[in-house]
Amino acid sequence: MSTPDSPKTDLAVEIRSLTKRYALPWKRKVLVAVDQLNLTVRRGEVFGLLGPNGSGKSTTLKMLLSLIKPSEGEAWIFGQPVDTIEARRTVGFLPENPYFYKFLNGDETLRFYGGLAGMQGIALDNKIEELIKLVGLENGRDRPLSAYSKGMLQRIGLAQALIHDPELLFLDEPTAGVDPIGSREIRDLIVRLRDMGKTVVFSSHLLEQVQEVADRVAIMSLGKKMVEGSLNDLLTVQDRTQFIAQDLSPAAQEEVRQLIEQRGGRNVSVSSPKLSLEQLFLKTVEYERAAQKPGVAKPTNER
Repeated sequence: MSTPDSPKTDLAVEIRSLTKRYALPWKRKVLVAVDQLNLTVRRGEVFGLLGPNGSGKSTTLKMLLSLIKPSEGEAWIFGQPVDTIEARRTVGFLPENPYFYKFLNGDETLRFYGGLAGMQGIALDNKIEELIKLVGLENGRDRPLSAYSKGMLQRIGLAQALIHDPELLFLDEPTAGVDPIGSREIRDLIVRLRDMGKTVVFSSHLLEQVQEVADRVAIMSLGKKMVEGSLNDLLTVQDRTQFIAQDLSPAAQEEVRQLIEQRGGRNVSVSSPKLSLEQLFLKTVEYERAAQKPGVAKPTNER
């Protein structure tokens, strides 16, 4: 039973004041890779973790995977501390540059990782069949991984991350270096995983692709979280309204909203304009960088 201080069980990930510092003895300095990070990921959503190089997103993923220990703060996965066996059993991971035994074929690779997860027999055979179909490698299952394209390697990587049927997936740059067709297939697969009830947390520099699949995002810069929320909320320009109409004369286009129907036009939609995710990202990161430089004018942070 959870206590008042324990994380909510409807959250897949909860991070409180997570901090990672690295000592730099030769410079007599301390590098703060992640600074007092607070973050939540809900069950069943696709969450994009964004930031330029050095922003701390990879360090954050490594702390959530318990590959490195935080200097301060705490994090939970489905209500369990990230360094417990219970938490680790619920997680699958695809690193940016996974290493595979290239002499194994697709089936053998999944059988190897299934064995590491304690699977065997018919249950493992059935799971391999299921995953090969899920990631679309029916024609490559008997081919050695040395002959796989980058896109095929990412898909077999996703399959190995799913072999033990985890509830939560961490994907580090899953479409980096993949051709457009392979990238499209991976994005479609992420959406399918969400439809299957999986929670997906992924980092990426490819903002247009994130905008296609993510439910919510967080943007990090210099180790700090700058913004977090749903894409609809973050990208909507709240203080402006746009009208889209048809069959209006040039004179009628000059009229205000309440005159549209009187002028014979049909009001198609009324909404707030939206930024692209790239525009939001650049505004957020540029603003934080300017704030770190005394005497440099800060760019506007208006949406």
